[in-house]
Amino acid sequence: MTFFGEFLRSPLTVGAVAPSSGALARVVTAPVPGNGDPVVVELGPGTGAFTGAIQRRLGGRGRHIAVEINERFAARLAARHPGVDVALADAGSLAGVLGERGIERADVIVSGLPWVAFGENERRDVLAAVVDGLSESGAFTTFAYVHARWASPARRLLRSLEARFDEVVVGRTVWGNLPPALVYHCRRPAW
Repeated sequence: MTFFGEFLRSPLTVGAVAPSSGALARVVTAPVPGNGDPVVVELGPGTGAFTGAIQRRLGGRGRHIAVEINERFAARLAARHPGVDVALADAGSLAGVLGERGIERADVIVSGLPWVAFGENERRDVLAAVVDGLSESGAFTTFAYVHARWASPARRLLRSLEARFDEVVVGRTVWGNLPPALVYHCRRPAW
């Protein structure tokens, strides 16, 4: 199984032709605390580009739940990262995933989801699940490709984030990713 092969098999759920780079993973996972026992949720981990970075930041502390809809990716992720609780589920069902584990809210939610491939309803549902599943002081990070930043789906995503969080900071371009990407850092969910 290759990442590109999974993209060809299901382009609307995989959403990229190659995994994210280590440079992008470092920026996206920066809100994962370096101490304490945080609950970190990873949406759309794919082959684990962000998973390894989250695991390194956690250093065996807290809980790391990865929500992946692709069966092959989920199985590979579980085998590669036995310390990660991999849930084979849609990101929109985050409340159920957390509830099954006795968790009310996460401290950090990291997204590798292909937002550009989502329709209006799917984007709305997933973002509602993120806001509902995040603690009051929690952080949410996601990314977009620079070349698509001005396209309608990317502009709608940014407007949706700004409507659901009190603070949305657009980070600098991560040139070390193919294609280059930028990260949205969101805080204080607006319930």
